[in-house]
Amino acid sequence: MTAAIEPDLDTVTIAETGVGRFQVEVMAAGATFLADEPAEAGGLGSGPNPYDLLASALGACTAMTLRLYAVRKGWPLERVIVRVLHSRAALQARDRFAREITLEGPLDGAQQRRLLEIAERCPVHRTLERGAEIVSVLAQPPALEETPGPSESHMRDMVAACRE
Repeated sequence: MTAAIEPDLDTVTIAETGVGRFQVEVMAAGATFLADEPAEAGGLGSGPNPYDLLASALGACTAMTLRLYAVRKGWPLERVIVRVLHSRAALQARDRFAREITLEGPLDGAQQRRLLEIAERCPVHRTLERGAEIVSVLAQPPALEETPGPSESHMRDMVAACRE
């Protein structure tokens, strides 16, 4: 049995669940959700696939950036909807993310054009556009004797609570 993974609010942690071939649990910013591959690719279809997550990051950052800009300008933006389509012709080909941005509210043409310009400047858009450096290191799993199992740590905590 593997030791429980402690959530860290400063990092995103992904761990295999042991269910299906590809299902993983993602822990990010205090939230937990599943990622997986679709059934036709050998997964269970129990969550978004990695490219869905990447497209989600782009869409979420776009909507949040537009909201921030509209609030700062005092513009009547009522709602933002971003649809993102990811495609790639081959593994070595350049990826393409197509964004469809819907702006709801009584915005004039100049405001809409400016918001589209701002969408091009969202941080995730810029990260994808320029690329990123990725550094990987191999971590060592904790020694089992160093990590008490859930029942052991619970018993230890109960004993400590009863010492008074």
